Amino acid sequence: MTLKVPLVLLMLAAALMAQTGETEEQAPPVEEPTISVEETPTLSPEPLSPHHGVDLAPPGEIMVVDNPDDAGDRLIVSFQPGGETEYPEYFAGYNVYRRVYGGTEDDWQLVGILLAGEGTAMVDGYDPDYPVLTGEQYEYMVSAFFLDETQVFSAPQKAQEVASGQWFHTGTTRVLITCALFMGLIFFFFGRAKRGAEMYLRPIAGIEAIDEAIGRATEMGKPILFVPGLSDISDVATIAGLTILGRVARKVAEYQTALIVPNRDPIVYTVAEEAVKQAYLEAGRPDSYDSNSVFFLTQSQFAFVAGVNGIMVRQKPATNFYMGMFWAESLILAETGSLSGAIQIAGTDAVVQLPFFITTCDYTLIGEELYAASAYLSREPMQMGSIKGLDACKAILMVIITTGIILAIVDMVAETRTLAWLQNLVTSHVTD
Repeated sequence: MTLKVPLVLLMLAAALMAQTGETEEQAPPVEEPTISVEETPTLSPEPLSPHHGVDLAPPGEIMVVDNPDDAGDRLIVSFQPGGETEYPEYFAGYNVYRRVYGGTEDDWQLVGILLAGEGTAMVDGYDPDYPVLTGEQYEYMVSAFFLDETQVFSAPQKAQEVASGQWFHTGTTRVLITCALFMGLIFFFFGRAKRGAEMYLRPIAGIEAIDEAIGRATEMGKPILFVPGLSDISDVATIAGLTILGRVARKVAEYQTALIVPNRDPIVYTVAEEAVKQAYLEAGRPDSYDSNSVFFLTQSQFAFVAGVNGIMVRQKPATNFYMGMFWAESLILAETGSLSGAIQIAGTDAVVQLPFFITTCDYTLIGEELYAASAYLSREPMQMGSIKGLDACKAILMVIITTGIILAIVDMVAETRTLAWLQNLVTSHVTD
């Protein structure tokens, strides 16, 4: 027994030593680094702007005046800057608020934003969502806001003025003077025409040929085709064409010739029908009026053209009139009429279509000649006076434009000569 006990103790000690060696190999000890107080970083929060925690003065007095030369829907709002000028690098802009005078805190509306550098004044009323009402009393408040979302509000101030409209825009005084001059000339020629003064109008071949074309159709016993354009009644060219239609219909009634007036627009058709009826009545032949001579065809552009071309081919009118507004169909109409052998007289203010009418028609009224045709045919004093007055206005404009061109040329020549003289002077001075 005395020998076994030490042997057992030795075996237990060897096992414990072997386990201790394996543990040290699997998990070696790690030394923790030591940091000195001087090397430890310090974290201190930086404010977004230097005015953090500092009371800033709000924007100053707000001045509100009525915006001139408007319809009473604008106000000019200006104000004095506050303490935000001490920190311009952090200042972002102004918010302008408005409410009806005496309203609640919930009634304030943001009506304008002025960013930094845009000044301290604005015109209120341009935003359609926040209109300015004429005669309404408002009050305003302005806040200055910074990059850190700080806002400094001014006290609400009642507007010193209310919006009111003006009768006349002072910036258009020259236009008013020009219009008064032109209207004076027109009324002057009105008076002369009423007193029976003889007024000369330049002969227009297309207008003078109207009676000849109607007489030719009467001799041949063929109808007359009149197309009052393809536009609606709001077009000036359509109105001018209907005026000429009345004159043509009166002659047709006197000569007892058939008249064909197809229409594309329903309203133009109604007016054309009344114009032809009135022409027959003035000619003393109301019973000769044919209710089927004026009719509505279709509103489709090229379907209308196809229908008119079919009338030309079937009934072979001796004279074709195209008076009014036309588009791409002008050449189709005029070419078909030319192939049928009819005399064709056209008139339009559509500049793009004029070449086609000039090429295919016998006579063409160009631009304003269409408007002058009614005065030329009727010789009515009011129309004659308006034509002569407008001619006088155009003459004045031509003189002004010509004078301006001459003065510009003279100024350019004088400037060129002055520069040449200075160049020669410098060159001679350098040479000396």
